Amino acid sequence: MASWTLLSWLRPFARRVKPLAFGCPLLVTIFLLVPSSAWAWGCQGHQLVALIAEKHLTPHARSMAEQILRDGPIDPNLKRFCKDAPADALADASTWADDFRTAHPETGPWHFVDIPRGPSKYDIAKVCAEQKGCITQAIRDQLAVLQSPAATSQEKGDALRYVIHFVGDLHQPLHATTDNDMGGNCVPLTFVGDAPQLRNPDTEAYAPNLHGVWDFGILERMTEGQTMLQAAEELDQSFAPQASQWLRSRPQIEQWARESHHLADTAVYGELPMPVPLEAPQPVKTCADDNHVAARRLKLNEQLGAPYQAAAAAVVRQQIAKAGVRLASLLNQLWP
Repeated sequence: MASWTLLSWLRPFARRVKPLAFGCPLLVTIFLLVPSSAWAWGCQGHQLVALIAEKHLTPHARSMAEQILRDGPIDPNLKRFCKDAPADALADASTWADDFRTAHPETGPWHFVDIPRGPSKYDIAKVCAEQKGCITQAIRDQLAVLQSPAATSQEKGDALRYVIHFVGDLHQPLHATTDNDMGGNCVPLTFVGDAPQLRNPDTEAYAPNLHGVWDFGILERMTEGQTMLQAAEELDQSFAPQASQWLRSRPQIEQWARESHHLADTAVYGELPMPVPLEAPQPVKTCADDNHVAARRLKLNEQLGAPYQAAAAAVVRQQIAKAGVRLASLLNQLWP
């Protein structure tokens, strides 16, 4: 697609812990005992998205991306959470937005869009405005920076890091839905034997919780015994038949959000052993809101084992592969 086509398409318009090694049940336990607060996919998932994207970038797009990241580098004083990223510019860039958000919490809403759970009849633009910013608009805004001749090298470097990260975030189903539960953060559960524990009495935050399981618990077990590069190669090969279509498709950011929202309803909540009743939508700031939503859901005694892991892993695999290829498609069309 020509660059003018992408430009014309643009005109209309805490959710963390990182595995230190693969396949260690103790590390999974440590992960699940820390509230996730919307850190989609963790270090591993975001880096996989970037590594898969690189396999599908055109030489020109890859050269442009690498040059922009070099010319607008990451602040060396920024505290980085993911310490052992591959020696790869895009993979390292993929987790920057979460680190930056720690020092700039005003960017937090850019990482998700709170579409109320259930059959979607909501105008995403309206939801985004009510949320005072959201991931779909953030992607568009950062793409506009990348296309602006007035943007500085640093602004473009940060914009590209945001785009790499946000495309990954948008494909985590719980970053496109809420049931007054902060994207599943307020759904305590037992995951493969680890029972929920109260981590913050004031906010009534528990871990493990549904969001944390989808951020890294499922992915950690799914990639047991693989290096990051091996996992990226295996995922890319597994979805090769679908990749050509994903690569050719016109970017549709709102549609990507609706896909994730649907998966949250069907594959995330829909496969839970104990059905979670729909809440009447209302704003929440902590898991103590909406009449103590987390405490009420604790009583459901959700227990996730091998069957849920297997079903969820199939979705996680596809979403990470799809995010990587779609990110490549977006950048290829940005720099044809």
